[in-house]
Amino acid sequence: MSDDERRPEPIKAIKLKHPWRNVLAVVLILIVALVVIDAAQRPAFDWPAVGKYVFDRRISQAALVTLELTVLSMAIAIVLGILLAVMRLSPNPVVKSVAWVYLWIFRGTPIYVQLTFWGLIAVIYQSIDIGVPFTEPWASFETKNVISVFWIAVIGLALNEAAYMAEIVRAGLLSVDRGQEEAATALGMSWSQTMLRVVIPQSMRIIIPPTGNEVISMLKTTSLVTAVPFGLDLYNRARDISAETFNPIPLLIVASLWYLLFTSILMVGQYFLEKRFARGVGDRRPDKGAGPTGTLPVVGAGQPTVIAPVPSESTEAGGHR
Repeated sequence: MSDDERRPEPIKAIKLKHPWRNVLAVVLILIVALVVIDAAQRPAFDWPAVGKYVFDRRISQAALVTLELTVLSMAIAIVLGILLAVMRLSPNPVVKSVAWVYLWIFRGTPIYVQLTFWGLIAVIYQSIDIGVPFTEPWASFETKNVISVFWIAVIGLALNEAAYMAEIVRAGLLSVDRGQEEAATALGMSWSQTMLRVVIPQSMRIIIPPTGNEVISMLKTTSLVTAVPFGLDLYNRARDISAETFNPIPLLIVASLWYLLFTSILMVGQYFLEKRFARGVGDRRPDKGAGPTGTLPVVGAGQPTVIAPVPSESTEAGGHR
């Protein structure tokens, strides 16, 4: 019997059919099409007004202010969050307790209430005094003249977000095995070198995804700065224009389109950041069909066992050498 006759016939794989999955897809497409057609015909949406105001100068300027609020607030929140995370991991009980109380307050109260409180800061602290406590101040400034409403909004958003960033950073630092830090110390690295070269690069894979979500969330949370009160952001500017035109729905759509544009850009940036810091994770896989080769000792035997290398597909196709 020849080798061709001994070789079994190849298995014919039949693709599994999913008729109900196709039916569900068709139903979903029909529902989406009906929603789009219905929205296009609704007079309340007033699409000509949407096209008129979507690139209005007042709206575009408000969109820029919203981006400024987001970037500045997140920058301050990330720095403060890292500091709070290190304080939470500190062996000093006082430092750890101060950080815990901060997180307890700012995570336990609504952001709208916090922004309202910060809007009244000039009432609570009418002046900023410089000097030795309980003595005559060297210099005194009125709070409302020193801190603008814009920066009060930035500070209020940043202090709230810092509490969440602290937990994100702490979780990322704790995800790195303790042995990594011990190995770096054994190599003579200082604490700062260990954090910058060993711990933080490995923890970024855990920190980046939730941080990206927090940035997107911050972009939308800026619509609450009216509690300060600050009214030059995207949502509040669109609301002011709708109060003049007595047509709020198109302006809400305009604001939503700008928010969707910004969040889409942020999501793309988050994707590439995650891809950048996840390099090398899950990439090392054994070659298909590879096995041990060389000479291996056998326990209890006098002679070693020789294991021949497994021929690759190219070797089999071209013949044995």
